[in-house]
Amino acid sequence: MLAETLVAQNISFGIIATVMVVGAIRVVTSKNVVHAALWLVCVLAGAAAQYLLVYAEFVAITQILVYVGAVMVLFLFGVMLTRARIGNENDLNNKNWALGIPVALTMFAAMAIASTAVRIDTQAVSDAIFKPYLLPFWALSFVLLVAVIGAIVLARKD
Repeated sequence: MLAETLVAQNISFGIIATVMVVGAIRVVTSKNVVHAALWLVCVLAGAAAQYLLVYAEFVAITQILVYVGAVMVLFLFGVMLTRARIGNENDLNNKNWALGIPVALTMFAAMAIASTAVRIDTQAVSDAIFKPYLLPFWALSFVLLVAVIGAIVLARKD
């Protein structure tokens, strides 16, 4: 039974990782800002799925709520407040893109080193974060909601 679970988990990991890599490549190669943001949501949701594979449900839910939700709110602010064009754009690439390659390799090495570190109990982390700061966390969510509604009101045409 355990061996079958590990095989299914490895296959699921491979499928999700492949979707994440393709999504990450599409994020940086897409000429449409909306498509790039949606591919980024796909990558971040894939990371949450990977957390579910290792039974880290709290981290997976946090990934969805904070990162996927934050990407969509940030995209809403960016499009609505700057009145950016939504179609294809040819001038999205930065001229210093080659600098990203050594930065990406350095980040990969840092993650490889960090993956050998001591494991931390997620319940202790969640208690340390949300026990004393639960009320400010809720207050911040309402402030962000009001900010999104304000952005929509300011950006719409009368």
